[in-house]
Amino acid sequence: MSGGFPIDLILFGMVAAFLVLRLRSVLGRRQGFERPPQEQPVPAAGVPPVREPDPTTTLHGGSGSRQILPAGGSAPGQALEEIRRTDPTFDPRAFLAGAEGAFGMVITAFAAGDRATLRNLLSDDTYAGFEQAITAREAAGEHQRTELRSIQEMAVEAATLRGSIADITVRIVSDQVNLTTNAQNEVVAGTEAVTELTDIWTFQRDLRSSDPAWKLVATQSA
Repeated sequence: MSGGFPIDLILFGMVAAFLVLRLRSVLGRRQGFERPPQEQPVPAAGVPPVREPDPTTTLHGGSGSRQILPAGGSAPGQALEEIRRTDPTFDPRAFLAGAEGAFGMVITAFAAGDRATLRNLLSDDTYAGFEQAITAREAAGEHQRTELRSIQEMAVEAATLRGSIADITVRIVSDQVNLTTNAQNEVVAGTEAVTELTDIWTFQRDLRSSDPAWKLVATQSA
């Protein structure tokens, strides 16, 4: 063709303009990873709709730590709900806040050899193990220094209710300084460096008791 505008370029231009307008209309309605709306299926008469498990809930405590509660449809989540039905005053978030406070008190009291404080926070069997460790440390002339710098995470790992006895296991992630010195003030264990530690603690309470305190019944390091 000579002296005229190529007809194929005109057609390509029209197609390109159409595609641009289509893309603009789509991108203008959808942002990020937004999913397209989906119609909810109408359940048959007499058949309840299927409920998807609730997602794990992450909150923040007063100290800034992450408080992680299990999904409502999980076994621990259902146990927490059962505990709440048995004791309407139970609040999982308040429990985690209390467990966080107890954690700091227990590790500080253990380092200081404060048996009276430990006696109020631990079950009989757990206290016996802590007291034995304190006695051995004192007999060796050793001293322990513990500094709790921060608690990063408090997460409910498991929960059970047996009769009126409730157990809740919590994963605690913290930053600490721990070291043990001998009678000559020489470091025999630990370090001055801040170390991230993960502890798994289990708390227990008889929901029939008028005492609202949860006692520490088991500890382990992850």
